[in-house]
Amino acid sequence: MHWHPGLQQPLQEYSFKRQNRIGEMRLIFLGPPGVGKGTQAKRICEHYNIIHLSTGDILRSEMTAKTEIGEKAKAFIDVGELVPDDVLLGMMNNRLKKDDVQSGYLLDGFPRTIPQADGLNKIMDDLSHSLNCALSLTADADELVQRLINRGKDSGRSDDTPEIIHQRQKVYWKQTAPLLDFYREKNLLKEIDGIGEIPEITDRILGILK
Repeated sequence: MHWHPGLQQPLQEYSFKRQNRIGEMRLIFLGPPGVGKGTQAKRICEHYNIIHLSTGDILRSEMTAKTEIGEKAKAFIDVGELVPDDVLLGMMNNRLKKDDVQSGYLLDGFPRTIPQADGLNKIMDDLSHSLNCALSLTADADELVQRLINRGKDSGRSDDTPEIIHQRQKVYWKQTAPLLDFYREKNLLKEIDGIGEIPEITDRILGILK
């Protein structure tokens, strides 16, 4: 068993393993840029022993390798725009067919639009996969912008300049926020406060998923 800050008793690993064994832990992480989806996704995946699928990591890997899909994606990312749906859906379809994700996975950064969500539903249906939950991390907009400015100073990422940060926030709220209603209507949405210490936020998420 593992102890977690803020919990009165250790988490029951048996319940996690039981869920993994029957292949029922498939999650989506939603939230605006800078809210900490990547960090929390990795921590949740470690606890549940499921695969963390980050479209951001996959795309950056493709861009570093200068593949055709990577070059296409970079042109959009560098100006704060979303990568076209057909590129992302094709990539996701291929990824979800691999053996390592058949017992469970967490999608971090995908879907971002309603058409992507519809496309993902079709992909999952074809693979006989069912979605357990869509987790949405929330935070104050000004806090998120400052987080990203600070990250840009340290990382040198081309999409972390002040101008691009504001553009990414606008893109998110225009195109991605409707996903909250999409999954809320399906009774799959769970919203979590994303402000606080990393372990504290993780505990909130685990409490919802128990």
